[in-house]
Amino acid sequence: MEAGYLGVGNIGQPMAEKLLDGGHRLTIHDINAAAVQPLLQRQARQAGSPRQLADQCGIVFVSLPTLEAFRAVVFGENGLLGGRAMKILVNTCTVGVPFIREIDAAMAANGVTVVDCPISGGPAGAHAGTLSVMVSGDPAAIETVRPMISLWGRTVTVAGDKPGAAQVLKLVNNILFAVALAATSEAFVMGAKGGLDPEVMVAAIGAGSGRNAATDLVFPRDILTRRFSFGAAMHILMKDINLAIEQGEDLGVPMWLCQAARLVFKHAIFAGSEDDDLSNVVKYIEQGAGFTIPKTR
Repeated sequence: MEAGYLGVGNIGQPMAEKLLDGGHRLTIHDINAAAVQPLLQRQARQAGSPRQLADQCGIVFVSLPTLEAFRAVVFGENGLLGGRAMKILVNTCTVGVPFIREIDAAMAANGVTVVDCPISGGPAGAHAGTLSVMVSGDPAAIETVRPMISLWGRTVTVAGDKPGAAQVLKLVNNILFAVALAATSEAFVMGAKGGLDPEVMVAAIGAGSGRNAATDLVFPRDILTRRFSFGAAMHILMKDINLAIEQGEDLGVPMWLCQAARLVFKHAIFAGSEDDDLSNVVKYIEQGAGFTIPKTR
């Protein structure tokens, strides 16, 4: 079955590359002309619109940064909803349960099955093929796309048989990442200002109980190098934080620590870092402390 990929940006492009690596024929669409060029050079075909993609491809993958962009490519003029060939829509975005249910209902009315398939691991994981793939939806549809989504990472976790279950799982993951990044930023600034070598902290924490994605990945690669290049903008993480807190509150779960972490990222966004890499959040902790973590790599 011909596959289509809509949205080939920082994460979508390497994920589409993995499909090509696996020998799949691929048609792509993105409003950014530069983003499609590396894939076209590998003999991917280009569709002129979301509708054209859905007219040509039985399976369409979507990787977009915002709910507004997703809504536009589904319901807008020349949107996916009118496609004649598409039978399965695979959502790789973090969009929350209400939104994915809305998309699922609209697609079901047109005979299209939605497979909810958010991923975790960032651009680095997408390039390396080490993403954590979370999936939910119709079991038969999941098995149809499993050979393709398995190209993205070693772990494919089925969260349930309804679209939305994978969204809850992804939000659990992302809010933990956000809280860990905020707390690690405060802790490392405290430690470094207190006289500790950041490399000593990385080594000790990496072997201890404080270990997390920020200590393992973000700090060594993006902050101690002062490159600030994790690959996702602050506003993308804020979207996920908001969705996670909304999900918790809808279920009557206290989200006290998550609310506190959201304030850290809100401060950074209000200060002008909305489009900056999410690793830049540490700079605002440094400003408050009057101390900058030294570059050690």
